[in-house]
Amino acid sequence: MSKGSLRREDTTGSMYIDLGATTPEAYAISHTSRMLARKTLGNSGPEDRVRQRCSVAVGDFSFAELMRFERDPVAAGMAALSRGADVYTDIRMVEAGIQKRGHSSKVRCALDRGGEIATATGITRTSAGFQALGRELDGSIVVVGNAPSALMAVCRMIEHGARPALVVGTPVGFVNAAESKEVLRATDVPSISNVGTRGGTPVAVASMNELITMFSEVGHEGPGN
Repeated sequence: MSKGSLRREDTTGSMYIDLGATTPEAYAISHTSRMLARKTLGNSGPEDRVRQRCSVAVGDFSFAELMRFERDPVAAGMAALSRGADVYTDIRMVEAGIQKRGHSSKVRCALDRGGEIATATGITRTSAGFQALGRELDGSIVVVGNAPSALMAVCRMIEHGARPALVVGTPVGFVNAAESKEVLRATDVPSISNVGTRGGTPVAVASMNELITMFSEVGHEGPGN
């Protein structure tokens, strides 16, 4: 475990932990980056912490202004982690980047599902994967960092009754990336997203990993603790 406190009051205090920093040098780099982000962006609550981590991930503090939090997503994510809810990602890079310590949730990739749907319909493999998951999405955490088509598919599923506990949607690009995030924010599901064409895997992973860090800080146990 990296240096730092695990007390509840340290969630927005002066202490800092990073579950992924396993050497002194890695922790020093992470800690210095976060202190700069706290000074620049503020540190008044859990949403600020997500903004900090995402800004560090993309190397641009102005990115914090683009982030959007709908329907108390931090609380929704923490509750889902406490239940050990499955985490479903759009691509393997997002799956690989999500911290596996500090929680008991399974992190899975939608690309493992729906191959026959993609072949039959010609839609993207990520969209087909989420379609194949169906109501398995209920109560889960969905993390989309790359594919706007996948986020659109998840939003359509929500319109037809699917109920993930939280959707982190930050796909990047010039084709439907901005639009898919607007659609997500219009749903009645808790979400973390950003405005515009920017985003990507680093933002999605950073958002999810900060939720996991906060979850760990309040005393929950998971594999590797």
